[in-house]
Amino acid sequence: MTSDTRRVLQPAGWPPPSGYANGVVVAAGPMVFVGGQVGWNAEQVFESDDFVDQVRQALKNVMAVLAEAGAGSEHIARLTWYVTDKREYLARLKEVGEAYRDVIGRHFPPMTLVEVSALVEDAAKVEIEATAVLSQ
Repeated sequence: MTSDTRRVLQPAGWPPPSGYANGVVVAAGPMVFVGGQVGWNAEQVFESDDFVDQVRQALKNVMAVLAEAGAGSEHIARLTWYVTDKREYLARLKEVGEAYRDVIGRHFPPMTLVEVSALVEDAAKVEIEATAVLSQ
């Protein structure tokens, strides 16, 4: 998504957020909705029970689904994260940020993070869903 199809919303006087945007306006275009992706591989096997490893794999899975639509990280308009332990997320935020930048790059759309008591897959520690808007 080029800068002429995406505009970050930053209210005057608000401090800039770190690692996400408060909001974006995107030009109309085909939308891609990526269902929640957990940290398992293409064979639906968890290779690690480490939180950051699962974050990295879940993000890779999001990108794989987006690629099927011809989309890249620049098309992501919103991410929603579900984690089973917000304390671990906060304690490992630097590592999470590194994993994010390794997979997504320096594109920081609006994001929501919610702590949940459990995910459908018992071994999952994170689930990430995405909404993307393709350029016309």
